[in-house]
Amino acid sequence: EVQLVESGGGLGQPGGSLRLSCAASGFTFSRYAMTWDRQAPGKGLEWVSHITCDGHTTYADSVKGRFTISRDNAKNTLYLQMNSLKPEDTATYYCAKYPRCFLDESYDYWGQGTQVTVSS
Repeated sequence: EVQLVESGGGLGQPGGSLRLSCAASGFTFSRYAMTWDRQAPGKGLEWVSHITCDGHTTYADSVKGRFTISRDNAKNTLYLQMNSLKPEDTATYYCAKYPRCFLDESYDYWGQGTQVTVSS
């Protein structure tokens, strides 16, 4: 029932920008915390950013000042604005739903992911 569909990935240049979207359905989107997570080649899943149901945001140190997470509850959509891209940002990016309004230890659903490649 829960569906999370990421889009917006692709090839980015170092210093450039990309905007990822996650279309959510099958649940009351506005009531739950959401995150962006990523998995780089050969590495484990890395938490990138979190947004609570009421819009409070948190970022991993690696993306602070460069990425912005936001949500449009009226559109059931989560966004990740990625600026000042670095090659280290190359990864598959996933959006995920958490079972509460606030940051929790584990998500309960995640999307299929969208690939981001940053290279010159």
